Amino acid sequence: MTKQPWITNAKTDLLFIIAPTFVALALAFVFAQSYFFHETTPLWAWVVFVLLIDVAHVHSMLFKTYFDAGSFQKHRILYTLTPLLCYFAFVSIYWLGGSEWFWRILAYLAVFHFIRQQYGFVRLYNRQHSQSKYLDLFDEITIYGATVLPIIHWHLNSPREFLWFVEQDFLSFPNTQYLSIINWIYAGLVVLYIFKESYSILNHQVNIPRILLIAGTMASWYFGIVYFNNDLIFTILNVVAHGVPYMCLIWVDLHKRKGQVKGFSRLVFNKNGLFFFIIIIILIAYFEEAIWDATQWRSYDTLFSWAYCLPTTFSTMSLSFLIPLLALPQVTHYVLDGFIWKKGFE
Repeated sequence: MTKQPWITNAKTDLLFIIAPTFVALALAFVFAQSYFFHETTPLWAWVVFVLLIDVAHVHSMLFKTYFDAGSFQKHRILYTLTPLLCYFAFVSIYWLGGSEWFWRILAYLAVFHFIRQQYGFVRLYNRQHSQSKYLDLFDEITIYGATVLPIIHWHLNSPREFLWFVEQDFLSFPNTQYLSIINWIYAGLVVLYIFKESYSILNHQVNIPRILLIAGTMASWYFGIVYFNNDLIFTILNVVAHGVPYMCLIWVDLHKRKGQVKGFSRLVFNKNGLFFFIIIIILIAYFEEAIWDATQWRSYDTLFSWAYCLPTTFSTMSLSFLIPLLALPQVTHYVLDGFIWKKGFE
């Protein structure tokens, strides 16, 4: 069999990049009829999937950027200007368009970020695998189709029982007559991809990680958005398949660049480095969510009541500065992520 182009090795890739998607899919099907999947998301599920994975993965990027003194010194202008410009941009959006357009633009930026991560993994798995540039292009078209088509379906079949950030953050164009067209296009894409990989297998060009990644992406985006109509299922399929592989990639990258990494990020190379890595990003995520909950939602007093001394009433002008500030870690993550994985960046 052809040598497989694992990013690290078969065990690590399968456990932390490929498997999370399929584990999330299994949970969705096993528990789809369970009581808690049809009621308000329980606290434990919010903690596991939102706090410990979704929010924490955003802050894992700190170890590759701001916590790495070497990287910060080399890219000081990028790392300094990005949050400043993002903050100015989103304050302007909130000021001019209100909360509706603030959350809408943030949601579409997040979707783009999620799609580009899957595209990036496909590029990584094709980088060391010999196939024609046309087949590489087909893989890229497939990954975009597997993610964009369900999003289009969402727009045509709204409102749904789930959302990205807040109610009505996506634009809505309800039109059921086009749904069948989208479904047929999606089915055609799946069939074409099966034919393409069958051709590769017949030509002894089997790329196991790429096949699993694309298959998992197709399944998770289809079942999470189109097939199921459930908030918790969408959350699980959305954040597990995205957040866990991202944190793994950060960890692997740090160890590949061990000789270059400086400053606080070197903490990960200690005996208990993995423990410190996880605890630090969880603590940052916890305090971030505490401020969100105390000033905006007041939904998780069990976790954050200590922060409820903070005010909850703000003027429109104050909100136009506060909300973009609270969202700044996410926005900075989305933007910087488009730079830090480029070949030759380090």
